[in-house]
Amino acid sequence: MKVPDKTPVIKYTHTLRSRYGETDRMGYVYYGRYLEYFEVARTEMIRSYGLSYRELEESGVMLPVIHSELEYKAPILYDEKMFVTVKVFEVPTVRLQTFYEVTTPQSDKVHVYGEVSLCFMDAETRRPCRAPKSFINGLQNIQKA
Repeated sequence: MKVPDKTPVIKYTHTLRSRYGETDRMGYVYYGRYLEYFEVARTEMIRSYGLSYRELEESGVMLPVIHSELEYKAPILYDEKMFVTVKVFEVPTVRLQTFYEVTTPQSDKVHVYGEVSLCFMDAETRRPCRAPKSFINGLQNIQKA
């Protein structure tokens, strides 16, 4: 996975705690859960700049995932607090590319790296479209802050 070697235009960290039902028999967070954690962090990042997924969809724009990639470095255990950091390196046009790092207070190392790309899509035509101005404006407001 290649993470851009530059300063992100936006960086957002969301705190979660692993739950019992998310772990496997070894007590590790099940690998498939990390995409769900990324979605939660991404949703809260979008909410933090004044727009929700719901509002995006109500305006006729959907944001389906078109690519995902994960790299596992160390397990996270049941009931561990974790920080899911989302980084965006380019203001989106048609595609929103997000990068992730999952860390815990118990370690100074990254447990999981991830990348998820999403495409802005017109809900009616199901064709790619440009990111809504409200989305871009919200992102630019966060950049200025």
